[in-house]
Amino acid sequence: MKRALNSRLGQTMLRGLLKLNAKRYQLKNKKEVLEMSELQSIFTQMEQRFNPSAAEGTDAIFQYEISDAGHWVVTVQDSQCTIAEGDSDEATVTLRMDSATLEDVMSGETDGMQAFMSGQIQADGDIMLATKLAVLFPIA
Repeated sequence: MKRALNSRLGQTMLRGLLKLNAKRYQLKNKKEVLEMSELQSIFTQMEQRFNPSAAEGTDAIFQYEISDAGHWVVTVQDSQCTIAEGDSDEATVTLRMDSATLEDVMSGETDGMQAFMSGQIQADGDIMLATKLAVLFPIA
């Protein structure tokens, strides 16, 4: 084996494998960047779908912990909504899921309550408030 790697053919094959691996790594990183921009798009759409009349009197901070794509904070306070990437120490409800589950719930493909009951979404805090998300951010 050592002798094969020392030959001209062995070294050429090794360089080829290293280049192939480097390309795979670059593609993986590009995919991660796309996923982050897609996640940003999901939260932007969520903000656009916000129903202010359903939020009257609501004062809540929803912490989204997306296992494969970061953390987001959705603040709803008296008919106003702000969404930002990051963490909140004052979260009323913390929701944990992966990005595929988030995308399915936000698109209406999966019901949020069903995703919670099946374990795709884990929640801590005021879980009853989490049930209000479908009314606060209705699917078009």
